Amino acid sequence: MKLKLHWQILIALVLAVIAGSLTGTEGSIFGIRFYEIYDFFGTLFMNALKMIVVPLVVSSIIVGISGIGGGKELGRLGGKTVIYYATTSLLAILIGLAIVNTTQPGIIDGKPANQVLTLEGDVSALESKVEGTGMQDVVEIFLRMVPTNIVDAAANGQMLGLIFFSLLFGYFMTRVAEPYATSMKTFWQGVFEVMMKITDLVMKFAPYGVFALVAKVVATTGLAAFEPVLVFFASTLAALLFHFCVTMPLILLFVARVNPLRMYKAMAPALLTAFSTASSAATLPLTMECVEKNAGVSNRTTSFVLPLGATINMDGTALYECVVVLFIAQAFGLELTFAQQFMVVVLALVTSIGVAAIPSASLVAISIILTAMGLPLEALGLVLAVDRVLDMCRTTTNVFSDACGAVTIAKLEGETGVLTGNDSPGQEKNRSQTHS
Repeated sequence: MKLKLHWQILIALVLAVIAGSLTGTEGSIFGIRFYEIYDFFGTLFMNALKMIVVPLVVSSIIVGISGIGGGKELGRLGGKTVIYYATTSLLAILIGLAIVNTTQPGIIDGKPANQVLTLEGDVSALESKVEGTGMQDVVEIFLRMVPTNIVDAAANGQMLGLIFFSLLFGYFMTRVAEPYATSMKTFWQGVFEVMMKITDLVMKFAPYGVFALVAKVVATTGLAAFEPVLVFFASTLAALLFHFCVTMPLILLFVARVNPLRMYKAMAPALLTAFSTASSAATLPLTMECVEKNAGVSNRTTSFVLPLGATINMDGTALYECVVVLFIAQAFGLELTFAQQFMVVVLALVTSIGVAAIPSASLVAISIILTAMGLPLEALGLVLAVDRVLDMCRTTTNVFSDACGAVTIAKLEGETGVLTGNDSPGQEKNRSQTHS
């Protein structure tokens, strides 16, 4: 009996931790370092995932939007999506705020952490990237929504611009005369179906890619890196787990009115892949596949909610930004007032929206908040040692929130057969809404 994909990936994760711990960065065979082998296969898998993101997102959105119909329906769907994303991100930030104020990870033995710990990692490279950045970079995010060159936006992975163009294309595709409308819809439907087949192929190699990516991380960081900032690491992980295991299931239970356990089962392959790749965008093809095939959400909803979520919905990242900034403030003996902490919440919410469009992802977004709050940038060295592992955890949270959003909005839109089982007639009906 063949093991299901999520079990294969989970076994690969366990083996990767063992292999990475044993080989480290210097272990070798026949003169070739294991680290280089991990790096090669991990990069190959990431490249394959990124290769299919643009054509999959574009074709999926165009097919989905062309099936929605009038602008009123699109506006309703968009409104629900934005409200959901803003709400869950705010809840995540408040959870992080509560836990970091309770555990006080920046205080060690009654002293600010900067008096006990030495800064870890190279911050100079980050400083050069942050130089000249500020809140104007957040404004720039909205300008990127309308790209000057759609081909250039695709080449540079500017997903917000691609999504905006695809929304317009799908909307107006149904408003051209026949036979062009039918021809265009058939063409893009064909592209979407082909991309889903390619996604299936790539995911057959997911266990090997996951093994290589995680083994590389474990070989690089080891376990000793966690000791100096163990309380910070545990606090951040606790906050992420609370949002992942309490907040999101409650939304599924009381708003979407579905069984949260079925959601975890449906999304297991995507969540494990998100953990290993630490990239919402790279995981997007598998996220879409799991939400449609396993959770039973229609392409109409999936194609709109998920690509947008992978770009602007960053619950885990927003939570992490808040925890890091307050941790650094505590580490330098600063007590932030309620107003200052509220400012951190607002900045974390705003910067997390466009974090994927900023180089170095959340670390640069955190730097913007540190600068705005007058905190020293070099303090980021306190968290660099454990950032990669926490990045894997917060990406998993981001992806799960996106998927929960698709399920919640599908239920609010009146879809049947969502999370009722793989062979549900209602599920097939949902998928056929835009595939027929």
